Amino acid sequence: MDNQPLTSATADEPPGADIEWCHQAVQGVSRTFAITIDLLDTPMADAICVGYLLCRVADTIEDAGHIPPVEQVRLLHQYDAVLDPTDATTVEEFRESVDEWIPDDVDGDDADWSVVSHAPRIVRTFDTCSPSVRQAVRPPVRELVNGMAMFVERYADTGGLRIGSRAELEEYCYYVAGTVGELITNLVCQDADSAQASRLRETSESFSLLLQLVNVTKDVYVDYHDENNVYLPETWLDEADVPQDKLCDPEHSDDVADVVARTADHAHSFTDDAQTYLETMPRERGNRLVAWTIPYLLAVGTLREVRKRPEDALRRAGIKVSREEVHSLIASLSGGVDRETLGELRRTISERPFHRSPNSI
Repeated sequence: MDNQPLTSATADEPPGADIEWCHQAVQGVSRTFAITIDLLDTPMADAICVGYLLCRVADTIEDAGHIPPVEQVRLLHQYDAVLDPTDATTVEEFRESVDEWIPDDVDGDDADWSVVSHAPRIVRTFDTCSPSVRQAVRPPVRELVNGMAMFVERYADTGGLRIGSRAELEEYCYYVAGTVGELITNLVCQDADSAQASRLRETSESFSLLLQLVNVTKDVYVDYHDENNVYLPETWLDEADVPQDKLCDPEHSDDVADVVARTADHAHSFTDDAQTYLETMPRERGNRLVAWTIPYLLAVGTLREVRKRPEDALRRAGIKVSREEVHSLIASLSGGVDRETLGELRRTISERPFHRSPNSI
C-alpha cells in the first residue's frame, strides 16, 4: 500500500469529511469491527473501514426480510454493477432503486440502513482511495455481493436461508466472511514477503470461518425469529430429529443445544490456523496485531461461553462475553501484543473470563 492520503475532500466539505463519516458509521453497525478499526493506524484503518462499509451495504440488503427475494437479488446485482469499473451503472441509480425499501427515519435508530442510505458517500470515498487499496478491496467485495445474491436466490422459495449441510454452511461463511478475510489479506500482503504472503493466504479463511461460525452458534434465536434464517445444518438437526422450522420450539431445546455445541466444536477446529494467520501478519502501514487479536480472543471467549450453556443460543439474549471482559481485554492489550503471547492469551481466555484471570489488569 502506498503512503498517499486515502481520500480527498469534495468541494463543499472540509478535507477528510467523508472518511470521518465512514469511521462514525462503523461505530453504529459493528462493535467488533469498530474495536478493530480503532486499534489500527492510518492508512490501514481507513482502508479497512471503507472496505467493510462496502460489504455492509450488501449484508443489510441480504438480511432484509421485508424485501422480496427477487428484489433482493436484483438490488445486489445492481450494487455489484456499481462496483464494476467497466459498467456504467452509477451508485446514484442504485440508491434510487433501494429507496423504497429504506425505513423511515433511517438516520435515527437504524444504523445498518443508514449505511445503505449513504451508499453514494461510501462509494465516493472508495473511489478516492489509492489504486493499491481499490485493487485489494474491489474483487473480494464483489465476490461477497454475488455470493449473497446466489444464496438469496437459492432459497427464494423458503423466504429465508435453510442451510443443508456442513459443506454448505462453510460455503456460506466463505461468501459472507471469508471474502472479508481475503480483503484484509490483500491489504496486509502488500507488505509481506513471499513466504508470509503464502502463509497468510493459506490461513486467512480459517480466521474468517472461526469468527463467522461463532456468530452462527451464539445467535440461533435472533437469526430465526428476526431474519427467518437457519444456519445450523439440516443434516445435523435431522440426526437430532429436529425439523429446521421447529428448532426454537421448547420441546427440542436439549437436542438443538447439542447441535449448537457441535457447531461450536467445528468453529474451534479453525482456531489453530486462525492463530497462525495472526502470528504471520506484517505490522506495516498502520496494521497492528492487537487489532485482529481482540476479535480472535473474543471469539475464543464466546466459544467458552457456548460450551458452558449452549441452550442460551435459543434465547433472544443469545450468548456473549460480558462487557466487563471486553473492556478488560481492550484495556490490557490496547498498547499492543506480541506474537509470542497469543497462545498464552488464548489458553487463558478459553478457560475463564479474562477479567478474572490473575494476569489481567
